[in-house]
Amino acid sequence: MPYERKPATTPLLTVSGDLLVIAARTAPARRASTNPYRRLLATPGARAFTAGNLIARLPSGMFSVSAVIMIAGTRGSYALAGAVTATGLAATALVAPWTARLVDRYGQARVAVPATAIAVLGSLALLLCVHYDAPAWTLFASYAATATTPNTGGMSRARWAHLHRGDPAALHTANSFEQAADELCFMLGPALAALLCSVLFPEAGTLVAATLLMTGVLLFAAQRATEPPVAPRTHAGSPLRTRGMPALLTAFLATGAVFGSMEVVTIAHAGGAILALQAAGSCVAGLLYGSLRPATDIRRRLLLCLAGMTALMSLPLLAAASTPSLLALAAALLLAGAATAPTMVTGMTLVQRLTPQGQLNEGMTLAVTALLGGIAAGSATGGWLVEHTGQVTGYAAPVCAAALALTAAAAGVRAPRSR
Repeated sequence: MPYERKPATTPLLTVSGDLLVIAARTAPARRASTNPYRRLLATPGARAFTAGNLIARLPSGMFSVSAVIMIAGTRGSYALAGAVTATGLAATALVAPWTARLVDRYGQARVAVPATAIAVLGSLALLLCVHYDAPAWTLFASYAATATTPNTGGMSRARWAHLHRGDPAALHTANSFEQAADELCFMLGPALAALLCSVLFPEAGTLVAATLLMTGVLLFAAQRATEPPVAPRTHAGSPLRTRGMPALLTAFLATGAVFGSMEVVTIAHAGGAILALQAAGSCVAGLLYGSLRPATDIRRRLLLCLAGMTALMSLPLLAAASTPSLLALAAALLLAGAATAPTMVTGMTLVQRLTPQGQLNEGMTLAVTALLGGIAAGSATGGWLVEHTGQVTGYAAPVCAAALALTAAAAGVRAPRSR
């Protein structure tokens, strides 16, 4: 009997059908993954803790503005108002790392809720002391009590790091999202505070901010399913002892000086409203940066971001020196802001990689503390330059601060080993 070849139609059709089934199954997934932020927020529990965190984070841009308007409006002294808010900032720089260490050791919900309650009581005490004309020292004591406010942005980043551990791309998108949220809160918070204090009554900004903070933290802490577990401390002492961390915190300090000096100089030169453009540019740049695939060498990425920030920070100086047009200055501020979010995202990612396991909140809070210290130093430097050398010359301060951040990072920051 002669050998008969079986027709190849059936296996070919079977293979083709399998390929079509595979393609049909994978095509929707590929389309759904094109938006990294949609995929990020699709993480189980992510939307719930993000909503609570955003409510809790909005007051961060409200408290200082509300306090200044409230104290200056009732006591007639901007010097007193500035001294009170500066005291609160100094107290926060001292207390915040300890609060973060407690969060790492005992968990977010167990520490954040009572710490926030103490801070809210401090804000309400300040409100009552101002309203009932209490002695000036009570204002300092009340506002210093708000230093226990937990770093809600750091706790949110810690949750993303826990949910997407081992996925650098997703963590990059999460850090970009968090930075954009920071910029949005610092853009909307002062405007909301000023509106409340002017339209309602001087204490309205502080009252609303305290209510939002307590409500947001309660909602955030209630999402226990996404809370990172308390990890055993595998590293003795502070994250400051980690190789490369001091240089990175120095870069954060100098970056804060960029923000502080730019704010003061721009307010003196063109008013405060135009500053929203810098925050808007940073917010948009942060979201775009998060949608890109991050480079593998994070140290090189940080240096490129800092170099870009140094270059773009010269644009407001050039605009102010070459033309009196506020439109040109506005465009320069918008472009200058585009460099800040990518720098902060990359810096925070590096902090997460350098910080030992079980100390993540403390490491990120140290970065925020360095940033706040830089803002205070930059504000003082920018104010001195405006007063003694002129408004245009003051724009040299952010350029020099950005160059200092680049130098510190290039000299001492080292890429961590994979963990």
